[in-house]
Amino acid sequence: MVVSIYKFKLYDGKDPRNLPAYSLQEASRYTQVPVDTLRSWVRGRSYPTEQDLKFSEPIIKLPNVANASLSFTNLIETHVLSAIRRKHHLAMATVRNALDYLENEFKSEHPLADHDFETDGLDLFVEKYGKLINVSKSGQMAMKDILSLYLKRIERDENGIARQLFPFTRSSIDAHDGEPKIVSIDPTVAFGKPVISGTGIPTAIVAERYKTGESIAEIAADYQREIDEIEEAIRCEFELKAA
Repeated sequence: MVVSIYKFKLYDGKDPRNLPAYSLQEASRYTQVPVDTLRSWVRGRSYPTEQDLKFSEPIIKLPNVANASLSFTNLIETHVLSAIRRKHHLAMATVRNALDYLENEFKSEHPLADHDFETDGLDLFVEKYGKLINVSKSGQMAMKDILSLYLKRIERDENGIARQLFPFTRSSIDAHDGEPKIVSIDPTVAFGKPVISGTGIPTAIVAERYKTGESIAEIAADYQREIDEIEEAIRCEFELKAA
């Protein structure tokens, strides 16, 4: 899918969704995927065999191979892949086979981030992945339910292009439809860093103020925001210890 959007001078006419913007540590925190796991997804990994070392190719294609930073598109892919990881122990070769199938079917380098995945591609992926790991029909349905839950955290524009991600600010293991969407990541707001939804207030600044001793009530009053918005902003950066 090729759509020209976000043609701003700030980005030299480039699509900010595809620019390197997140370190491995940041992407790990925002998607709740361990750093080592995420590194293997974007950089590949070596593994021993009886004969010698072999290399497993990356699942996620970075915008710049020499730069380990992820783009917003990569963040969306990681977010969706983490749903699969919740249900099954992730086998890179297995997932890659299923993704290769989608890439060929939809002619896309980033099928997990495309609107086609959410519509036509989701059933195809679940079916293909399910066959590869030999799960039952009920297991495939459970996988689809989890993937659908994660897809609801992605807001798309009229062209079906992902424009905002609402990351889980609490444990994604216990995620449900009622999870608040107070924090958002938009590649055109605050250079793609998490903010309180509908504002340009970075969660990192809110968390830093809380860390230095300011109370949640004080921060909320200063920004004229609700208490729960400040709490979720802090949760996005680190586990909230006290309210």
